[in-house]
Amino acid sequence: MRVGDDDLTVRYQPAESDSGMFGGNSNWRGPVWFPVNHLIVESLRDFDAYYGADFTTECPTGSGGFLTLSEVADELCRRRVGLFRRDAEGHRPIHARRTLLQEDPHFREHVLFYEYFNGDTGEGLGASHQTGWTALVANMLSARPGS
Repeated sequence: MRVGDDDLTVRYQPAESDSGMFGGNSNWRGPVWFPVNHLIVESLRDFDAYYGADFTTECPTGSGGFLTLSEVADELCRRRVGLFRRDAEGHRPIHARRTLLQEDPHFREHVLFYEYFNGDTGEGLGASHQTGWTALVANMLSARPGS
C-alpha cells in the first residue's frame, strides 16, 4: 500500500511479496489461497440459498453476462480445479516452468499441492506439500457432479 499526497493506492502482486517488511515470502501472500476461496464459495452458496435464482451478478466482471450466486460459486470452483488440469499442450498451470514436473514421465503424474498460487498464471507457490488446505480441491470436484 502506498499513500500519496491525495490518494491511497493498493498495488497488486500476483504472487510473492516484493517487500521484506512482513517476513518476506514467508507469509500468505498469494491471491489464490484455497482456504479463503473455499469460504467464499461456501458463502456464495449460502447466499444463493437465501436470495434464490432472482438474484444475479455480473460474472466475470465486465462481461455483460449474469449468473446466480450458485453459478458464480461453480465458476470459481471450475477455475480452481483448472489449476490442476492439463491444458492442450499437456501442461498443468500449477507446475508452470518446472520442466521435470511437466514433461518427465517419472514425475508428470505427481501433482503437488502448493501453499498458494500466482493470480495471473496459476503457478504453485510457497510450500509444495500443503495437502491440508489445498486438498480442498477434492471438495470442489465433488461439490457439483458433472461440473
